[in-house]
Amino acid sequence: MAEIQFPNSTDECVYFTNRTIGDGGKAICWVYKQDCPKCGKAKMGKPRDEKTGKAKIRAKEYVCPECGNTVEKEKYEESLEAQIDYVCPKCKNKGGLIIPFKRKSIQGVKTLRVNCEKCGENIDITKKMKVPKKKGEPDLDDD
Repeated sequence: MAEIQFPNSTDECVYFTNRTIGDGGKAICWVYKQDCPKCGKAKMGKPRDEKTGKAKIRAKEYVCPECGNTVEKEKYEESLEAQIDYVCPKCKNKGGLIIPFKRKSIQGVKTLRVNCEKCGENIDITKKMKVPKKKGEPDLDDD
């Protein structure tokens, strides 16, 4: 398996987060931008606002700045790999993993789940500001 490589800047990433998990655990997760599948000359990114030049936050596609090729957000993100550096909240084991960047819905929250390589404890990296539902609550999340 490939070794994880920490990014030099979040500009290299489609996704970057640093989370505290449970009691004494933590996880840093990042997903590198990939080269354009059509021209291979540039990294795919979200389309930019013409006036401000800033990336559109809720864009539904990724665009190549060189050739203009567009790929649907879901299709592009499913082709990426998440790299995770973690400290297990249960056994305090430090580890690093590379997994497919596919979020699953766990307790109504979009989550990247990995397991500690030593004790098997679930390490969940949830979308920002999301709180898992209690049993019996309706699922009001529309993403």
